[in-house]
Order: sequence, then structure tokens, then C-alpha cells
Amino acid sequence: MRLRDSKEAVRMALETLRTNRLRSGLTILGIVIGVTTVITISSFINGLDRNISSLVESYGTNLLWIFRYPVVGVRPTVAMLARKQLTYEEAMAMKNLPHVVAVDPGIRYEDFNLNLGNVSIKYKDRKVQHSILQGNTEDMRRTNDLDIKSGRFYTDYEEQHSSNVVVLGSDAAEQLFPNEDPIGKEVQVYGDVFTVIGVLGKQKSPFGGGKNPEDNIAMFPLGTFHKIHPEQKDVWITVKYDKPENKQLVSDEVEQVLRRMRKVRADKPDDFEIFSPDSITRLWNQITGGLFLFMFAVSSVGLIVGGVGVMNIMLVSVTERTREIGVRKAIGATKRNILLQFTVEAITLCAVGGILGIVVGALLTLVLRMAIATIQTTLSGAWVLAAFVISCGIGLVFGIYPAWKAANLDPIEALRYE
Repeated sequence: MRLRDSKEAVRMALETLRTNRLRSGLTILGIVIGVTTVITISSFINGLDRNISSLVESYGTNLLWIFRYPVVGVRPTVAMLARKQLTYEEAMAMKNLPHVVAVDPGIRYEDFNLNLGNVSIKYKDRKVQHSILQGNTEDMRRTNDLDIKSGRFYTDYEEQHSSNVVVLGSDAAEQLFPNEDPIGKEVQVYGDVFTVIGVLGKQKSPFGGGKNPEDNIAMFPLGTFHKIHPEQKDVWITVKYDKPENKQLVSDEVEQVLRRMRKVRADKPDDFEIFSPDSITRLWNQITGGLFLFMFAVSSVGLIVGGVGVMNIMLVSVTERTREIGVRKAIGATKRNILLQFTVEAITLCAVGGILGIVVGALLTLVLRMAIATIQTTLSGAWVLAAFVISCGIGLVFGIYPAWKAANLDPIEALRYE
């Protein structure tokens, strides 16, 4: 009996949609907007999650980063910023640890001055502005799994003898040498001449669109970099170890080495920070958590508006069908039958809105995928199901009062209603 009543209620709800298309469409518009928001934002975040995961993988799995203060997910305090800088000697001491494969102490200089007259790299009449200048040891290629597009990386001999050689990022090489092979050519950096010995491949960008600043880079042997920027001494240490399961062991050993060399007392905290690519993933998860909260805030407004609209139209429907309700009660329909009928009608209205929202969200996801090819937006089955269930829940919550009102109508008064 209940199944038959439910089918009849669904049929009547669909009939109401067909006969009152405009009114029904406006009623469920809020549901459509809310569900569309959920589907679109979740699909976009899924695409960004893939890009972030790909970026973290590109750094390598067995890495530790050491710097004098935290740079991922934490705002450094004044005391942290005042810490003693890490040194080349401290980095070299880590190379003797049993599970360490490679250690690279790097120093970087970035030009944040927007004055266009400040040129970083020149070749004949062409120039690249605001390039990242970086000094590293030969181990940089092993720690960061660098992709050398052409040429080679500098050797330990060139690093020890501060040779005037440079490895360019892909964008810097393309701008300086658009129609010729850069290998063996000489470029100028702040008046000094350097021979190009290698060009890096394109670096992955987490958010797609535009150029990756890391592709506009010039990498020098560490000793050579000191000749260009002797004032830069803030060393960033990258440690690569052999197996993922040795991460904690290597981290503890690195901590012991640094505490001993930096003469940190046993009762004092570390005056340096050790972190890994996992820190980026954790930070991103915090960001996406905020984005999901924003998504729920935006979508909930549409869903609540849609729910109020559904309640309104159901109350109107109860009024319009008062005599019909009286007839049904007169021939034996119970309160439960009437309650079920109008509740199912409200849920059906919202379910239709949910389905339309999913369709529109899927279309917007496809448009985003085509518009931003570097972010592979993907529909999430879990969020599609969640959005549909939520839309049906809205119908239940906002449809129960009109259904209760219809079920409690006095049959005699209902029959007299005109």
C-alpha cells in the first residue's frame, strides 16, 4: 500500500512539474544553484589536488629540507627570523650519515624590485628581467631529480674552482635564444660573462595557467654564485636519503648533527627547521578545508532558499487541493497516506532540482577542463551522491510541515472548501 502511494505521489509531483513548469522551475532554482556550486567547486578542487600531488611527487619522495626558520604553513616569529644562518660546513657534515644519498646546500637570490631597468641576464641585444639566481653544488641534480633538456649540469670540479658556467631555466633560454642553440653561448649577469652549459626542462606548475617563475632561473656552481652575490649567505639544505622508511631515522640524525655543530644546549629547542614535501600536502589540505567550508556556505544559501521555495509551493498546493484531500479522506485515506503523499512530492521536487544541478555542474566542470587544460577538473562520485542526498534531505525537511498540515485537515471542512 505504501509503495503504491509513494509511486502515486511521485507521479503527481511530476505532473505538477509538467503543468506548472515556470512555477516549479523557480521553486527549485535555489536547489539547482546550491547543487551546481557543490559539484563545480568539488570538481575544481579535485583537479587542484591532482596538480599538488604531482608537484610534490616532482620534488622526490625521499627528501628533507632544512632551513633556519619554517617556510611552509607557519608564520615565522621575530625570534625565528633572528636565528643563525645555516652553513656549507653543516651541510657537508650530513653527507657522512649512513642513509644519506646526497646533500645540497643552496643559496637563492630573487629580484623583487619591479624597476624594469634592473636586468638579470643579457645575451647580445636580448635580456631576461627578474630571473631567479641560484647557487648549488653538483648534488643538486641528484637531490632534485633535475630534468636537463639539453647540455649538462656543472661538475664538482667547476663548483670547487668557481667556474663561470651557468644552467638556464627553459623560459630564460627561450627568451635569450629563441632561434639558436644556447649551449656554449656566453651570457652576462651583472657585467660578468658566463658560459651556458645546460638548459632545464619545463617545471610543473601546481595551479596551471601562466608561466612558472621557476622556469626563469639561472643556476650557478655555489662558489660562482658567491662571486655574484657575496652578501647572500642564507643556505637552504636539501637532503636525499635512501628509503622512505628511514625518514624519521635520517631526520633524527640530521637534528643531532645540527644541534652539535650549532652548540644548542640540551634544554633549548632547535634553532632550525626540518620539513619535507609532505608539509606542502598538509598545508594544501588546510587550504582546501577552508575552500570546502566556503563551498558549503555558498551552496547552503541556495539550498535554504530552494527549501523555502519548496515549502511555499507545497503550502500553496495543499490549499489548492484542499477539496481533493477531503475526498481522499472520505473514501478511506489515512493521515499517514496524506502525509506520505505530500512528503514524497516535496522530496521529488528537490530530487529533480538536485539532478538538474548535477547536470549543470557536470557541464561547468567540462567547460573548466577545456578552459584550463592544466587543471584536470574531475567529477567526484562521492560529492555527486552527497549533493543528491542533500537535495532530497532538503525536500524532506522543508516538505514535512506542508505534508503535516495536509494530513491534519478536517475532512468535512475540506469537502466544503471551494
